[in-house]
Amino acid sequence: MDSFFQSIKDLCMTSGLANLTWQSVLMILISFGFLYLAIKHKFEPLLLLPIAFGMLLTNLPLTEMYHPELFDISGGKELDFGNILHNGGLLDLLYLGVKLQIYPPLIFLGIGCMTDFAPLIANPKSFLLGAAAQGGIFFTFVGAAWLGFTPQEAGSIAIIGGADGPTAIFVSSKLLGSGGFDIDTGTIALAAYTYMALVPIIQPPIMKALTTKKERSVVMTQLRQVSKTEKIIFPIAVTIVIALIIPSAAPLVGMLMLGNLIKESGVCERLCKTAQNELMNIITIFLGISVGATTTADKIVNMKFVKVIILGVIAFCLGTACGVLLGKLMYVVTKGKVNPLIGSAGVSAVPMAARVSQKVGQEENPKNFLLMHAMGPNVAGVIGSAVAAGVLLSIIPH
Repeated sequence: MDSFFQSIKDLCMTSGLANLTWQSVLMILISFGFLYLAIKHKFEPLLLLPIAFGMLLTNLPLTEMYHPELFDISGGKELDFGNILHNGGLLDLLYLGVKLQIYPPLIFLGIGCMTDFAPLIANPKSFLLGAAAQGGIFFTFVGAAWLGFTPQEAGSIAIIGGADGPTAIFVSSKLLGSGGFDIDTGTIALAAYTYMALVPIIQPPIMKALTTKKERSVVMTQLRQVSKTEKIIFPIAVTIVIALIIPSAAPLVGMLMLGNLIKESGVCERLCKTAQNELMNIITIFLGISVGATTTADKIVNMKFVKVIILGVIAFCLGTACGVLLGKLMYVVTKGKVNPLIGSAGVSAVPMAARVSQKVGQEENPKNFLLMHAMGPNVAGVIGSAVAAGVLLSIIPH
């Protein structure tokens, strides 16, 4: 009988309930909050839901699905793939796709297959607006460094301003990959996707504060038709130019442009559908749940995470403001032919930011149709955020 009770006692002591800590409970509750936002309010649900569930799984005691110590390569150590494959849990194996920077470029491949660059080709000035909106990244990088973050942490925080989740994950996984930092890829991804979901709330007040009613009411002329030849040459030319100037941006830009070439060539319909749907969906699940698994209490319950959240929203707001301000300059230079609101779409949140430009413009003038004009800076912002990522990776040791 004593052995029976001892067995019951041992079973209880090795259960998850007996090993719960207040940190674990807090993180589980936070995961519930993100699940609520994803399901009830549809805040970037395709990635926020898997991220939140990955957070839940990794903070349940004794699940043995994710082991951060297996990925610690601080002090000159190398990643032991054999150890991970033999002793790692499910989430350890999935996280290899993040650690080796595989998932973000594959997502860019799918994005390329879904992107129409015609508005950008028809109005090349949109490139300037997309570039200006990346200003938030570099201003925040300087600010984060001034606040005491390491260059690697500052670069990872700053890239949130590009409003591009895969890019933020790509950059942070490279810069923070050696471990030993107070923040990690999971916290960066969480902040990036939270602010992407809040684009319709964050951007309009900034847009209205920086523009006049007259500027917001400007009706832009219809864009010209873009030929198929132009659409085919564009991704090839962009890949060559960017790869030659900023080689570090080639993985993201190259896969983005490959996807677009597959789409515009018209001869790879099956590949295009696969990249848009099956591949994109599978990688999104793997990326979300494995990134969520890295969000443990030691990375979230500290003042540095609060600073990440604050700096992230500053980066995003500055990016929006930079785009609008350049739009105002274009309004003056073109004598009122450019609506400054399209500059806010220069951040990489496609197509949400372009829709916000359209919505704010129509509030002032019901005859205003800015969506296609805003799509130019919007897709330019996707390229711009990838280029900004390449610049950060080129100047920051990792």
